[in-house]
Amino acid sequence: MRLAAIDIGSNAARLLISDVIPGPRGITEFIKVILVRVPLRLGFDVFDKGEISSAKAEKLIKTIKAYRLLLDVYEVAHLKACATSAMRDAVNSDVILKKIKESTGISIRIISGPDEASFIYQNHIAENMNSNESYLYTDVGGGSTELTFFSDGKLIFKESFNIGTIRLLKNQVSDNMWEQMRDFLRKKTKGYHQVTVIGTGGNINKIFSMSKRKEGKPLTLDLLRDYYKEFNSLTVQERIALYQFREDRADVIVPALLIYINVMRWTDAGEIYVPKIGLADGLIHSLYEELNMKKTQA
Repeated sequence: MRLAAIDIGSNAARLLISDVIPGPRGITEFIKVILVRVPLRLGFDVFDKGEISSAKAEKLIKTIKAYRLLLDVYEVAHLKACATSAMRDAVNSDVILKKIKESTGISIRIISGPDEASFIYQNHIAENMNSNESYLYTDVGGGSTELTFFSDGKLIFKESFNIGTIRLLKNQVSDNMWEQMRDFLRKKTKGYHQVTVIGTGGNINKIFSMSKRKEGKPLTLDLLRDYYKEFNSLTVQERIALYQFREDRADVIVPALLIYINVMRWTDAGEIYVPKIGLADGLIHSLYEELNMKKTQA
């Protein structure tokens, strides 16, 4: 079965197409066919002016039209499309989504922060790890950070904070917002097993690739601090020149590292696993479960 997900974030819009193959002993394989990312950077409009500009709205519509063609070419059976923080905050999001529906036939649902955290958890990465530890899914986006805490085989909490890379670049994260996240994490993770962070998002994926770590091996808090210190000492143009970052990665990677570092500090986590999955992967897992449920009820 070929399934797809569209994730419209504050920094980029992604299309993920995957083949889903039921395997032996009830283990289902999710095999990526194609991942397309367009850096629309909607958050730079929304977090400044409260709405998406006509120019960026037009780019978004063109992007979804292109995705529509790819969905047809790859003969995708089912699609789940969602939008997150920037579209949540934009006063004109409903108008834009209506235009997308009319021109492409694709319905895009704006999801809440807690819903976003739930979809990311659908990847169930922690279930295959040490049961004597607690795991904190941490997804850092342009507009928000989603946190899902998992211990002893149970979901303990899921929470979203409006602390994201673009909001930080725009100086729209107050000390009080940081303190709320800190106090929440310290209180809600106290008394559980040692916390290990599971990091998702393009920035932590990039750091993992640069680290040359083997798949399945964690990064340490000290290593993230080293990268933060190194990148923060450089201008955006120097980061592009020295590390061949795209411009839309070079500016957000420093605030992203700051968020991951703070989350790890406040939960006394020494390590972060980077499974290279994200919201789009979770959407496909969720879509597959929905289709299975419909099949069993039929």
